[in-house]
Amino acid sequence: MIANLKKADDHYVARFERQLKHPASKIWSFLTENEKLALWFTELRVEDLREGGLIKFDMQDGTFEEMTITALQHESVLEFTWAEDSVRFELYPNSEGCLLVLNETIRTLTPHTPRDLAGWHVCLDVIQHLLDGTTLESRKAEWNVWYERYREAISKLGQ
Repeated sequence: MIANLKKADDHYVARFERQLKHPASKIWSFLTENEKLALWFTELRVEDLREGGLIKFDMQDGTFEEMTITALQHESVLEFTWAEDSVRFELYPNSEGCLLVLNETIRTLTPHTPRDLAGWHVCLDVIQHLLDGTTLESRKAEWNVWYERYREAISKLGQ
């Protein structure tokens, strides 16, 4: 199922949810520990894990984009800037493990938006596979499927 996409006053929100059968502490480690972060998003690296701290995005051309951590609550909330947008991970422990929520706040819909959303979708799937000790056969094939779905959803949302 694709993320829940909504238009707010002056922006859009994409809300992804994954119910994971693992404790918040284990999921948190995949969001904040560089060794585990690299397993699902090789370009990201936490430089300074604190509110006001930095996450760096390796542009793969020798340059890095710095993203500011705007909210941090240990094993609960990690929010950071994403260009002009923001990305927020939230963890909600429950009797089945933990609900992982990712909200991306999007200022402007662009042709690149469905690419990013498909990317986040696949990243969350990869996290789930890593936690479960399984593998995703082809990230690219999965991305292609989700990209088409998000492209269609964004075209309807932007009307």
